Amino acid sequence: MALYVVMWIAFIAMIAVNFLANSLPINGQTTAEISNRLDVVFTPAGYVFSIWGLIYFLLVVWLILNYRKIKENRFETKIGILFIASCIFNIGWLLSWHNEQFALSVLVMFLLLGTLIMIYLQYSPMQTGFSERLPFSFYLGWITVATIANVSYVLKYYEVDLGISEVLGSLVLVAVAVVIGYAAIAYSKDIYFVLVIVWALIGIAVRTTDETMQHGTIILTVILVIASLIQWIANRKSMAK
Repeated sequence: MALYVVMWIAFIAMIAVNFLANSLPINGQTTAEISNRLDVVFTPAGYVFSIWGLIYFLLVVWLILNYRKIKENRFETKIGILFIASCIFNIGWLLSWHNEQFALSVLVMFLLLGTLIMIYLQYSPMQTGFSERLPFSFYLGWITVATIANVSYVLKYYEVDLGISEVLGSLVLVAVAVVIGYAAIAYSKDIYFVLVIVWALIGIAVRTTDETMQHGTIILTVILVIASLIQWIANRKSMAK
């Protein structure tokens, strides 16, 4: 039960820091203000970030529903420890970002991503309930996109020259997100992860003013949607046998 209490404390601390990050704000600037300082092509429109509300709601539901499992010693301790770590890394990212330690923010973001992947892999493709993998499908899907966006921002901030245009590089990153999204439904049978990727990519297409980026992102997103629908139908048929 002590683990459960610490999980709640870590979660509430994460919510509090996220709130203070934009209400104070931390270091005199909001999360969005820092992001908008550079015109990074691989950045979703502002409304897309509202998904955080859904993610936090799902995590609250997950915590509540796992109370009985913890009380009956049916809850994996490893998942609880990883969840606490994910909350700490979430807070760490905000602090590093708001204090403009952008290289550090990338490192912390990868730690958060890795932690969420480990939590995600603790559940089988059949464990898709609210007390199981579902909340982390949304959380991991979003952090996957956020990690790519974070790296893009840092590369532009430090003026790293990769030898290709930013638009072309961003389209490559969109393609990477598409491949990851399809892999999630092909190997983990996770349609929710795909929905998050699609949500983010549509937001990127909406925000960008570059026609090549916009059209390319739309085409790649449509390909992901069609391929995922085909795979989802195939998954349903295989499960029905």
